[in-house]
Amino acid sequence: MTTDSWVNETLYPAWGQRFRVWHELARVQSAFQDIMIFESETHGRVMLLDGVVQITEGDEFVYQEMITHPPLLAHGAAERVLIIGAGDGGVLKRVLQHRNVTRAVMVEIDGEVIRLAKQFLPGIGGTAWTDPRAEVIVGDGIDYVQRAPDAAFDVLIVDSTDPIGVGEALFTDDFYANAARILAPGGLIVNQCGVPFMQADELGDTSLRRAKFFPHVGAYVAAVPTYVGGFMTLGFAAKVPGLDAVPVATIRARAEAAGMLGTTRYWTPEVHWSAFQLPPYIARHLPPRG
Repeated sequence: MTTDSWVNETLYPAWGQRFRVWHELARVQSAFQDIMIFESETHGRVMLLDGVVQITEGDEFVYQEMITHPPLLAHGAAERVLIIGAGDGGVLKRVLQHRNVTRAVMVEIDGEVIRLAKQFLPGIGGTAWTDPRAEVIVGDGIDYVQRAPDAAFDVLIVDSTDPIGVGEALFTDDFYANAARILAPGGLIVNQCGVPFMQADELGDTSLRRAKFFPHVGAYVAAVPTYVGGFMTLGFAAKVPGLDAVPVATIRARAEAAGMLGTTRYWTPEVHWSAFQLPPYIARHLPPRG
């Protein structure tokens, strides 16, 4: 069905964005959330969950590259990666761009997100779905993390909705305790912490929780046009110091060895380093170091 209607994002009650809908492709009420995919005039195909923009074909590369490449390259030797959420497949695709990754497990609670992404957003995940290194599980990421063996992964990427509804349990003490347990020595976790201009409490509360279980807590930023309100923050917590301050030359050498240097549209070694240099209005929501 081709329409000339508009979709208004419902994330904030008093401010937002809207898209002109050229063609509605899917509207499904899953067991967990309302899923809508449509063709927009300006951003290609767009996926909304419960009225909130999750991904657009136009700018997905920014978020997907920045939630994936910085943690893997900061670690420097990540072979085993666990992804919670990210049902569109974009994070999985970027993880598998790193030739040193031998195992990538993705756990998405809503199988309908995966099904619809494969059908209507096939370019997002690409061939990641059939990569022999990938294991895609439709299930509860909380349960998976609780049951996973100690030190089973090097990097944990949490690509979830905000801490309401389906995503709420991914921001708890229990989750971060188990995350620390299943990460090997030298391991780290990254998760989206919202847009601090509008969601500062999300970054602050999450950072305080992570600090109970990880000795080194910080964040970095990415400018994603459809995550309105300025910088999106990505919370970063590590078992060892210095992973948020790896020199540009080292990051470049690691990216070249991983086989993904020159394949990106947003991430570069210089952007990687600068993303950790936070504006004061964001940095003040992190726990003090020392």
